[in-house]
Amino acid sequence: MNFSYKALAADGKTVSGSAEAADRDGLIALLARQKLHPIVIHAEKGKGGLHFSLLKPKVRLTDLVIFTRQLSTMISAGVPLVKALDTLALDTDSKYLRTIIAGVTKDVESGLPLATAFAKYPNAFSRVYINMVKAGESGGILDEILKRLATQVEQDASIKKKIRSAMAYPTVIFVVTIIAFFGIMIFIMPKISSILTGLAGPNAKLPIYTRVLLDISKVMQHYALYIILGTIALIFFTVRYIRTPKGRYQFHYLLLRAPIFKIVVTKIAVARFSRTFASLMSAGVSVLDALDVTGGAVGNLVIEGELKKASEAVRNGRPLSEPLGDSKYFPPIVSQMLSVGEETGQIDTVLVKVADFYDEEVAAVINSLASIIEPVMIVVLGGVVGLIAASVMGPIASLSKNVANQ
Repeated sequence: MNFSYKALAADGKTVSGSAEAADRDGLIALLARQKLHPIVIHAEKGKGGLHFSLLKPKVRLTDLVIFTRQLSTMISAGVPLVKALDTLALDTDSKYLRTIIAGVTKDVESGLPLATAFAKYPNAFSRVYINMVKAGESGGILDEILKRLATQVEQDASIKKKIRSAMAYPTVIFVVTIIAFFGIMIFIMPKISSILTGLAGPNAKLPIYTRVLLDISKVMQHYALYIILGTIALIFFTVRYIRTPKGRYQFHYLLLRAPIFKIVVTKIAVARFSRTFASLMSAGVSVLDALDVTGGAVGNLVIEGELKKASEAVRNGRPLSEPLGDSKYFPPIVSQMLSVGEETGQIDTVLVKVADFYDEEVAAVINSLASIIEPVMIVVLGGVVGLIAASVMGPIASLSKNVANQ
């Protein structure tokens, strides 16, 4: 939210300006750290009609990594949490992150846990981030968890970068294909239709695929604008629905059914579970408490549900390796390694190795993604071009030959 304000500086001068804060209290805390005493504060109304949540500001991953590492270092050095947050708010270059840290500091000062304070800013801190901080606070290993979080955020950023890199070329091809298809259907096919009609008359018998393309062309000439607007509306409302609890669960379920995405999502979830659970166990947290906290850190609601079922089984006296062995989404190697850890009393050591293994697996899958997608997209593009060429040039050549023979 944007605010305009007038404030009194330390030297007695009146200062006017505007700033972004989560709420009025967050702005007051931000101004206090700048040694400004607010006199008047007004919330600025948004310009325009609809407010699109997609346009909300976000914290850059690089800024989040730096903040997380610095906070971990200061807590490890024994700096009080409020003092550490206060210092980091002044050090960060991101105005948006500075505002958020000021709000978090105020909440922590009032007695809220750090994870609860972070949860008020979902645009900055993901659900996984918040639950891992919660895990660190529960186990008394916040500094260690923050170190792992910084590494995990870097890994997530690296994965996203690799996915974007792998998808850049296919996306360009796809967009060019769509634009070319619209252009051909709206501008070129009507002229070709008139040529075909001129050569063979309005009752000419054309191949079925040519008739289909001509019919599509007629529809797109009349309804192209509605098709485009409808597609945009569908995308917008789909994104809005996915952000609801029910929509998020269904989206996560679909990801676990998609052939390529299933592999990536499962491996990432297993790596996160293994590493977070190992950290909690090494800190002496009970299995049940570790499962309850770790469930929210895997990043997938369906797999989180599996962990809740596993927690119930453990509560009923079964070892954790058994329900995970029955799970649809945890690979057999996880339950087997976990069983070894339970027998030897080294669950944390075993799970760290599992996490390292699956981190390498994720990197390998992402690296091979581009080599799979690019040729597929080229084949698809070639198929579309070939279909259009056959639908257009074939009838023209045939009709031209008939006219010449006459």
